[in-house]
Amino acid sequence: MFAHQLVLINKTWIDKVSAAATDRRYSCLMATVRFHIVPNARANKVVGEHGDAIKIKVRAPAVEAKANAALRGFLAEELRIPERNIVLERGQKSGDKLISIEELSEEEVRRRLLPTANQK
Repeated sequence: MFAHQLVLINKTWIDKVSAAATDRRYSCLMATVRFHIVPNARANKVVGEHGDAIKIKVRAPAVEAKANAALRGFLAEELRIPERNIVLERGQKSGDKLISIEELSEEEVRRRLLPTANQK
């Protein structure tokens, strides 16, 4: 049996599955993407692919989470989504990161970040 979760929307309790269809806060669309980050670069830019990860250079140094913050800001700008939709799941102190991105599929993330790879 499936356990139903109820959520409160506009003072009404409804099933979370129904909430996803009516409220963007409960959208089920989420990408989990691997990134390989190179800090201390001359400019923020997508370099290409690094295995199954997307390689990105960021200007910020890898000190006190500055590169992570710069990465989130850069991704938000490039993907045209709010920064709050980008969550660093793993790799806080590593160049290899696993990031969850709400409101986009993995295919859409790759299409927006790697446009030349999809135009073959």
